[in-house]
Amino acid sequence: MFKNQKGFTLIEMLIVLMIISVLIILIVPNLGDKSEEVYDKGCSALVTVVQAQTDAYFIEENEYPSLDLLASNDYITEDQKTCPDGTELSIDSGEVSAPE
Repeated sequence: MFKNQKGFTLIEMLIVLMIISVLIILIVPNLGDKSEEVYDKGCSALVTVVQAQTDAYFIEENEYPSLDLLASNDYITEDQKTCPDGTELSIDSGEVSAPE
């Protein structure tokens, strides 16, 4: 009936699955270690954004705001008052920081 039957054999499929499994075993543990680094960089980026908004408010109003004042005047959102890891931002004399 069919003279030209081409396809993958069972051995070929098992070899491909083994290679994919080895790659997954090597990559997944390395991804778990990066979450703390991502949170740290996300927090420092957020501090930079809020600092820029604090400076913009100071230029317009000639006084340093609090985080609540920035949020109520739509300079930042309520979500931008805390870092992704849950650390609260603070403003002291116009300097934004995230206590560690």
